[in-house]
Amino acid sequence: MGGAIAAASDYQPDLSRGANNFYHSEQLTMKKVTFKNQYKMNVTGNLYLPSNIKPGEKRAAIIVGHPMGAVKEQSAVLYAQQLAERGFITLAIDLSFWGESEGEPRNAVLPDMYAEDFSAAVDLLGTRDFVERERIGVLGVCGSGGFAISAAKIDPRMKAIATVSMYDMGGFSRHLYGKVQTLEQRKQIIAAAAKQRYVEFTGGETQYTGGPPHEVDENSHPIAKEFYDFYRTPRGEYTPEGSSPELTTHPTLSSNTKFMNFYPFNDIETISPRPLLFIAGEHAHSIEFSQQAYALAAEPKELYLVEDAGHVDLYDRVELIPFDKISAFFTNHL
Repeated sequence: MGGAIAAASDYQPDLSRGANNFYHSEQLTMKKVTFKNQYKMNVTGNLYLPSNIKPGEKRAAIIVGHPMGAVKEQSAVLYAQQLAERGFITLAIDLSFWGESEGEPRNAVLPDMYAEDFSAAVDLLGTRDFVERERIGVLGVCGSGGFAISAAKIDPRMKAIATVSMYDMGGFSRHLYGKVQTLEQRKQIIAAAAKQRYVEFTGGETQYTGGPPHEVDENSHPIAKEFYDFYRTPRGEYTPEGSSPELTTHPTLSSNTKFMNFYPFNDIETISPRPLLFIAGEHAHSIEFSQQAYALAAEPKELYLVEDAGHVDLYDRVELIPFDKISAFFTNHL
């Protein structure tokens, strides 16, 4: 992605290696489902049923969570369809405050609620007559990897847990990549968010932060270019109903510091003996999070590195994503 990059309308995204975020399977039945989490908020997802499922048959099921700041139509739906084609019941969900799920203000950060949404999805699947209740797994992409782990620590109904290009949003928010953010810089961010609470409490305008950039050039950071290529081009750009391109992927400033108190890897060893699979691109800027989680987790566990892959590559590049590896993991452990 070298050289100057023009406006998104002129930029040609990198569609190599089978990039196919908006894949649509003709082999599945999709049902839109809405269900309550424990806090009586509506969570919405796409439920995929294999075409060869027989009346009265029960199958293993997998819940799929989207990257932080994204919606289910970005990466999660692709994974859900690919795994449903391999025989699983799958459910790609929108986390609360994002996409079609409830929650105000939109784009709010609340990691405990995100984890709760995974448990609520288990509630739904475990009460369907076509799902084997004791064979439910979870798959989290990017930020949802951390949320899925957080959920699994206190929900033993999740029998196998896989993550792809996982982000620990807590560790990232506290330290940034490679732990370059100082405590003083962190405190400045916290202070700005706290000040913004007064603004919003008294009726002022909501402010947003983070998220992929809307413009990049030859001087932009490689990570910024990587996210731009997916989120700001036809490769993966998606605007949910009721949102706008300017706000997609951006959490609210006043709530984003909730991540400072988020420690998904604490007590990760207590998930054992349920299995964990961590998948990351060998060149991913986020690889440190999968490596850290793997080091802290108890057996059974596996860290699987995808050759010649970065972080966002594993969102949608079907020639790189190890779907058969993921399918085998859930087949063996569900």
